[in-house]
Amino acid sequence: MTRGDCRDEESTLAEQIVRIGFSCTRCGDCCRPGAGDDNLVMVFPREIREISEFSGLEVTEIAEPYPDTVALPGNRIVTFGRVLRRFCGNCRFLSGSLCQVYAVRPSICRTYPFMLEGSGLRVYPCRGLGKPISREDAVRIARDLLTRRAEEEEEIRRIQAVFPTIPPGPGRFIVDAEGVCRQ
Repeated sequence: MTRGDCRDEESTLAEQIVRIGFSCTRCGDCCRPGAGDDNLVMVFPREIREISEFSGLEVTEIAEPYPDTVALPGNRIVTFGRVLRRFCGNCRFLSGSLCQVYAVRPSICRTYPFMLEGSGLRVYPCRGLGKPISREDAVRIARDLLTRRAEEEEEIRRIQAVFPTIPPGPGRFIVDAEGVCRQ
């Protein structure tokens, strides 16, 4: 994809977002389970580090292994990536209806309720939909969506590269873009 194609895609996404409309009401609903959404927030290692630096929390206090696993021969269990920790179903950073790490929240949180699915824009139910949004804010969301998609694609390539390096023998392992670690 050329730089012009990316700008065209960004502009098209921004136009869609402007038509749909969105303004965060700060209700915190996206940080709680509900409406068929389990509020799992996949986070990249970079995002976990940023939250750790901002909050002073350890990685294990911020994120946990993605709950789905794959069983491999040799009694090895593998999960791919991490999700933000939740307490009682809520994001661990939700306080009342506000995010305690808003300044460094993961990209998936910055772009909610919008998500790229295949080549299209998916919109999740949200109280803020239908409200006016500036072109500038719509472009920022579109840019963040495209950046996240590129990061996800890169993470998949890196995971595929490190997957063969899972150590032999029994154990639980987390595989992400930065390698393999024993749980």
